[in-house]
Amino acid sequence: MPLTDREALRGHLAMLAFSVLVSVSFSLGGMVAGDIAPAALNAVRFAIAATVTGIIAAALGQLRRATFDAPWRYVIIGAFYGAYFVLMFEGLKTAPPVSISAIFTLSPLLSGVLAWALLRQASTPRMTLALGIGAAGALLVIFRGDPGAMLRFEIGRGEATFLGGCVSYALFAVGSRRLNRGEATFAFSFAVIAAATGLLFVYGWADIRGTDWAALRPMVWVTILYTALAAGVVTTALQLFAVMRLPAAKVMAYSYLAPTWVALWEAMLGHSIPSPSTLAGVGLTVLALILLLRDGRVDPGP
Repeated sequence: MPLTDREALRGHLAMLAFSVLVSVSFSLGGMVAGDIAPAALNAVRFAIAATVTGIIAAALGQLRRATFDAPWRYVIIGAFYGAYFVLMFEGLKTAPPVSISAIFTLSPLLSGVLAWALLRQASTPRMTLALGIGAAGALLVIFRGDPGAMLRFEIGRGEATFLGGCVSYALFAVGSRRLNRGEATFAFSFAVIAAATGLLFVYGWADIRGTDWAALRPMVWVTILYTALAAGVVTTALQLFAVMRLPAAKVMAYSYLAPTWVALWEAMLGHSIPSPSTLAGVGLTVLALILLLRDGRVDPGP
């Protein structure tokens, strides 16, 4: 197997693990979204993630002086990354986790558009078809299979809020590839998360001070630790690893698995059983992923 194929396979495996880990955060977030301000929760979880990532990067000898050249890069990427999570938890206050995860599947389409605009990565016909099918599946879930609601664009407040988060997420993925200068995965992850932490403490300081941290129920702390470590340190490293080996649209394609995993978690937790229209939408997102994974185009690079 050529080196490029081996590296691409590693990128795909990284994103498969990413899809499983990140999907849990939707269900956990839905359980605690009303307990704590999104900015406060994410400021703390990012601080934990930055500390752990920094320790790992230092232990691996990845923190070098060159890592911190042009620090403005990390501020930009960190702003997009932090905004995504704040808007995600804000959206989960009023929208069910499955609907939020369905909106997350619009990220590949957004990423594909941005990758073309910023990196001149062109899509093949198969990839374009897959993005369209995935978007159709997402819309079917978002509008609960009601064509009238779709035509009137009757989207809930939570869904609309998170749609803005998905734009930020797509900018994070494309920006990471565009602004990375060859930094090692954990070193780059640390710099991005640290920048996001600083921005969130500035933005959410009033919410942080106003939170009664001692009175928070255990599930809130479980969510903070999970999102900091599994859905923070690990998934950030996995995605940054993958964006160096796969086109941005293919990296984002793994978001198509999110509704499937979230629907499974929600059923297992006894929260809800997806409706037939939701399951149909989920099926379309899985079909979109299959089409993208069968697209053998070699990444042309930036």
